[in-house]
Amino acid sequence: MHGLPHRQSAAQTGTPLRPHACGGRRHLNSPAVELLFADEHLLVAVKPAGLLSVPGRGADKQDCLSARLQQQFPDSLVVHRLDMATSGLMLFARGPEMQRKLSMLFQHREMDKRYIAVCTGKLENPRGEIDLPIAPDWPNRPLQRVDVEHGKPSLTRYQLLQQEGDHSRVELEPVTGRTHQLRLHLSALGHPILGDALYGDEHSAPRLLLHACLLRFNHPISVELLAFEHAPSF
Repeated sequence: MHGLPHRQSAAQTGTPLRPHACGGRRHLNSPAVELLFADEHLLVAVKPAGLLSVPGRGADKQDCLSARLQQQFPDSLVVHRLDMATSGLMLFARGPEMQRKLSMLFQHREMDKRYIAVCTGKLENPRGEIDLPIAPDWPNRPLQRVDVEHGKPSLTRYQLLQQEGDHSRVELEPVTGRTHQLRLHLSALGHPILGDALYGDEHSAPRLLLHACLLRFNHPISVELLAFEHAPSF
C-alpha cells in the first residue's frame, strides 16, 4: 500500500493511479478525476476548485467529485467535504463499514489535515492559534459567524510560510472541523483569504486561494501510516 509522492516530498512513495487503472473500468460520461490512491478500502482524489464535493439541489448541481468517482467506483462513499471554492485532497470510503471507520478518524481527531492559503496583509505573529467559537449566521446563510455565547469550540493553528508583498502564504491546521472554519477564522483575525467571496474580497484573486494539501492517517485495516500531499496551483 502506498501513498503518492507529489511536489512536496514528505508523502510516501508510490505510483500515480489513473482513474481507469483501478478496477479495470474506464471513467465514462464525466471529466477525469485526479486519483492519487485506491485500494479495496479507500480512495484519495483531488477536487478542483469550483467543483462540488457532493450533489446539490437542482439538476445543474449534480456534477460533483463524489458522482464522478462513483462512475468508476460504485461503492465509494463520502467521508468529509471541501467547500466548492476550495481545492485539494479528499478521502472516500469504499462501502459503509469503511465509511464508519474513516469517519471515526475525523471525529476522534486522528486525521492529520493541512491546508495552504494566501491571505491579505502581514501576520503579526509567524505562528499561532485562532480559538474562536463558530455558529451559523442563520439570517445570512450559508455564512457562519464568531459567536462567543452560542458557538461551538473551534481551533485553527497557523504558520507563516512566506511573505509575498502585502500577502501572506500560510499553512493551516484545522484542529476542529467547523463549516467555513479556516475562512472565517482568518477573516476574524483581519487577514481574509484572497478570493473569498463570503468573508473577504472575491475580486482579490481569480479563485479562493485555499487548498487542502495534506492528509495523514493510519489505514483502518493495515494500520500503516499513510501520507498524501498535493501542492496548490497558486
